[in-house]
Amino acid sequence: MRTPILLAIAAVLSTGCVSYPSAVDANFGQAVRRAQAQQVIDPDAASRPRPAAGADGQAAKSSIDRYQKSFDVPPAPVNVLNIGVGSGTSGQ
Repeated sequence: MRTPILLAIAAVLSTGCVSYPSAVDANFGQAVRRAQAQQVIDPDAASRPRPAAGADGQAAKSSIDRYQKSFDVPPAPVNVLNIGVGSGTSGQ
C-alpha cells in the first residue's frame, strides 16, 4: 500500500523537473524544410497530369539501360610504363 503512494508522489514531484520548449526547439528543422521547398521547381506538379519537362520515357529508359550495361564488362587493364623510377637506393 505504501509503494503506490510513494510512486504517485514521485510522479507528481517529477513534473516540476519538466522543461518547456525553447525558441530553438520551436524552429527545429525549419532550415531543412525551407531548403527543400526552394529546390522544388513546381510545387503543384502532382495535381497536373502532364509529363515532366526534359527527356521522354523511351529516351530516359534507354539511357538508364546503357548506364547499367556499362557495368557489365570490366574495364580493360591499363599498362603501366615506368621510366627512370628507382627504389630510392644508391644502386646497391
